[in-house]
Amino acid sequence: MQIFNNHRFGQTPKGNRLERLKKSENYVNGEFNNLHKTPVFTPEENRFRVMMDFMFRKKDRLTPEYALPAVKTDINALDRDDDTLVWFGHSSYFMQLKGITFLVDPVFSDFASPFSFANKAFKGTNVYSYEDFPSIDFLIITHDHWDHLDYETIMNFKAKIQHVVCGLGVGQHFEYWGFDPSVITELDWYEGMTPAPGWRLTATPARHFSGRGLKRNKTLWVSYALQSPGYNLFLGGDGGYDTHFSDIGAKYGPFDLAILEQGQYNKNWNLIHLMPDLVFEAAEQLKARRILPVHNSKFALSNHPWDDPLNKITENHHDGGIAVLTPQIGEAVFLNGTVQSFREWWKGIE
Repeated sequence: MQIFNNHRFGQTPKGNRLERLKKSENYVNGEFNNLHKTPVFTPEENRFRVMMDFMFRKKDRLTPEYALPAVKTDINALDRDDDTLVWFGHSSYFMQLKGITFLVDPVFSDFASPFSFANKAFKGTNVYSYEDFPSIDFLIITHDHWDHLDYETIMNFKAKIQHVVCGLGVGQHFEYWGFDPSVITELDWYEGMTPAPGWRLTATPARHFSGRGLKRNKTLWVSYALQSPGYNLFLGGDGGYDTHFSDIGAKYGPFDLAILEQGQYNKNWNLIHLMPDLVFEAAEQLKARRILPVHNSKFALSNHPWDDPLNKITENHHDGGIAVLTPQIGEAVFLNGTVQSFREWWKGIE
């Protein structure tokens, strides 16, 4: 179809890149697979029924009626010695650690879709643009879905991005978009790279899927363990519950902070997204001291009320030694152990 020839769809792996991913034990019969059998929809639901339910879902409170409150941290003015994280809604965030800058799954467009009329961002959530950022040492991509890999954002930031780290095959999109192959590092599960002496960034498993067009699972979806001289972080990306959380915790934990998805869940696809009642179990298996719940507060990709994820994370929180961070969009989170309190900013907004 002509529509899929649009540049923003990217390109499926080919040439040497395709030959490399064919050697991955996670690539079977022409596509990547999860550790365990993972249908996108639960067995009792068929695709047509789920699609109809999604299209004709109740629209009550899927999106906030008014603009969400946001803070505009001056990222360019951050002291290079300040270890800081700034969340931009959904799964996009900036980190500065020991003077090294990271940008994860950035989406600063007004929609998370190939079409501007679909999956529109909530009012008030796009308060940053590329001018607000310093040079980005490492752009980190967890997978190539539209709400994690946004063509417009990537092209706007292109001149500022020094290096791209992504799962196998995802680098094809970047090369197609004009990035020099020498600045792209693709990783299979449990492969790693060294951002700086004493650091290690390792791609770890996730239970999800990939694809920007009609073809699925031609590129690999990943989470990451980021080990630095001062911090140990888990960058979760998207994915449902499975044994990989325990394995990652055993291999790379304990984690000072785990960034876990909490939002856009649905019982019909509970294997590919983390359901609310399993977030703390996953965090415990990761041996996480703190968690930052993401994948919420910017796009309505499921049929739950927009504020349900943050309400659920606070309702399910128990005194198990795991702190929950709930910053506003744009609010600075200090990673040096400073105790911060965050107000329940999502309450009373309608």
